[in-house]
Amino acid sequence: MTSAHLKEEIIAYSKTIGIDQIGFASTDPFLTLKERLITHRELGYESGFEEPDLDKRTEPSRLLPEAKTIIAIALAYPSKMKNAPVSKKGDRRGIFCRASWGEDYHHILRRKLEKLEAFIEEKVPDAKSVSMTDTGELSDRAVAERAGIGWSGKNCAIISPEFGSYMYLGEMVTTVSLEPDQPIEDQCGTCNKCVDACPTGALVQGGQLDSGKCIAYLTQTKGFLPDRFRKKLGNRLYGCDTCQVVCPENKGKDFHHHDEMEPDPEVVKPKLEPLLTISNREFKNTYGSISGSWRGKKPIQRNAIIALAHFKEESSLPALYALLKEDPRPVIRGTAAWAIGTIGGGEQSENALKQAKEREKNTDVQAEIHKGLEILLNEQL
Repeated sequence: MTSAHLKEEIIAYSKTIGIDQIGFASTDPFLTLKERLITHRELGYESGFEEPDLDKRTEPSRLLPEAKTIIAIALAYPSKMKNAPVSKKGDRRGIFCRASWGEDYHHILRRKLEKLEAFIEEKVPDAKSVSMTDTGELSDRAVAERAGIGWSGKNCAIISPEFGSYMYLGEMVTTVSLEPDQPIEDQCGTCNKCVDACPTGALVQGGQLDSGKCIAYLTQTKGFLPDRFRKKLGNRLYGCDTCQVVCPENKGKDFHHHDEMEPDPEVVKPKLEPLLTISNREFKNTYGSISGSWRGKKPIQRNAIIALAHFKEESSLPALYALLKEDPRPVIRGTAAWAIGTIGGGEQSENALKQAKEREKNTDVQAEIHKGLEILLNEQL
């Protein structure tokens, strides 16, 4: 079988297993990417979730010495939720970003890649392959860009002419030699909507992201959220879609090709108050199957408290008083103190904060109680 014929068969097979887009790239080192990553590190823009070894991120041969080709795949995910519940006063809801709707995409991509690997091994018995998603060493976006899946947008996402940026990406490094595809020319042009719309200014310029300011990253941290970002969070529990929603290339893009990606509205747009007291077991049973659960319940609960403050939801004050008094975790107690002050509640809230101030031993929580009192008393002036 010729290389060209094998490539055609791989493309045809990929469609039968639900891969929406497939592309092929060389295994040459990603030299331009490496320069960008070095600059990114020097500027302090890394999130800390990345593979720290820049050579592994940019040299495919380090992952598979005889590598000849990288196969990139993309799966389109929905951008619109059917029967989305309404968030209303007294019954406020948070939101998980679209990339966390449905089953954890890592599992979905892995199954597709395993099937693709098995197909290639059937055709080329001595083939060796290594597959990965965004938890692997290579940069999904750099591979997808080189393989012609789409261009790298100013919002730091790969944008496909067919699917926009609502895509999950994965790749396979293989010893099989296949003709590479041509990259797509950048089509962002003078459009700067994503940069202008970023709530925290994390998009420093087109294609450059300060991860430490990105709401998608901030929602996954476990400590106190820095003050300057709290009001920017809105009701986001995990992730942020702003730079995708405003992108003109995503207008009208909404694909429902994969049943396992369909969101459960009650899971991805949940009521906020029940999250405050959810047990570990309940959290795992309800949210364990989605990608947004990977950091555990604490960041989600902290974000839910901030969301209630965003809504100034007075009906949640009794639950927040209880957290401030009883929760063993300083981040939760402290964030609750700040939220109480932000929501208000007059004398009752003032008393709750003053009593907490008397008993609290943790200096970080004491600082949050002080902030809460200051906000509350300024509101009453």
